[in-house]
Amino acid sequence: MILITGAAGFIGAHVAKRLLQEGHSVIGIDNLNNYYDVQLKRDRLTWLKHNNFIFKKSDRQNQRSINSIFEKHQPSIVIDLAAQAGVRYSLENPHAYINSNISGFINMLEACRHYKVHHLIYASSSSVYGANTTMPFSVHDNVDHPVSIYAATKKSNELMAHTYSHLYGLPTTGLRFFTVYGPWGRPDMALFSFTKAILEGKPIKIFNYGNMQRDFTYIDDIVEGVVRLIDNKPSPNLEWNGASPDPASSYAPYKIYNLGNSKPVKLLDFVSAIENKLGKKAIKEFMPLQNGDIISTYADVKDLMTDVGYKPDTSIEEGIDKFIDWYKDYY
Repeated sequence: MILITGAAGFIGAHVAKRLLQEGHSVIGIDNLNNYYDVQLKRDRLTWLKHNNFIFKKSDRQNQRSINSIFEKHQPSIVIDLAAQAGVRYSLENPHAYINSNISGFINMLEACRHYKVHHLIYASSSSVYGANTTMPFSVHDNVDHPVSIYAATKKSNELMAHTYSHLYGLPTTGLRFFTVYGPWGRPDMALFSFTKAILEGKPIKIFNYGNMQRDFTYIDDIVEGVVRLIDNKPSPNLEWNGASPDPASSYAPYKIYNLGNSKPVKLLDFVSAIENKLGKKAIKEFMPLQNGDIISTYADVKDLMTDVGYKPDTSIEEGIDKFIDWYKDYY
């Protein structure tokens, strides 16, 4: 049994779909909060309907509920994708991030510990790189300078996971996702909001006057990386040295990976690809850099390639085409 939190979310639903197609039994947990359109989340669950899929409406912050689910279903693998998402919203409501991303995560760690889970895979984020400027971003670099509360909570998750790997031998794998996009995506993300605005003839906000780059990663590539890592349970790095510690591994069963396309795209080129697919020009409103934003992201995925022989490679044009086809069909 594989347990997925955030199963009604963008990445969670896609991971669940893939695992169900491969014949796994999946139990999905989601609190169906109203951070964005709840109907979209419900429709994702309808998309997931399958004899081997069980859905439980629950919140990771509810320790009693989480423990009850673990007690009844005894999952061997946990893929923890639930979180309060969004960098900009973390400036408005920081407590939501502490409650969900910290308090919720400790409940998952405790449940994994007490119910003898074989492998915990959890979502981190490229936002942890914060003020780092060395490109591409490497999991072997220090990431102690976050620039948003969201990023700080994701870095905290990595530290908490390491503690449980050290204290209890719980194998944990953290995945730093780089700007995920595709069908069933989140309405608060750029591709979704840009597409909607362009079709409606409304202006789109281009932050940092267009001088932004993102390592946009197509959802199917993210799913492939997650699925390949399920059976790649981390083991202690026997060469790890506390005098020159490697942040990506440990003497404990702990590992961090980047999951990104390794091809940064300029924001204006991203908009052009959307315009080309829609056959309609965007009305652009140029804005200054927003607090909490990183100017550029670029994933080094050497560890992913070495350990599971995989590198995300869907082109931005192909990914945008598939998203817009889905968007027009869905709406």
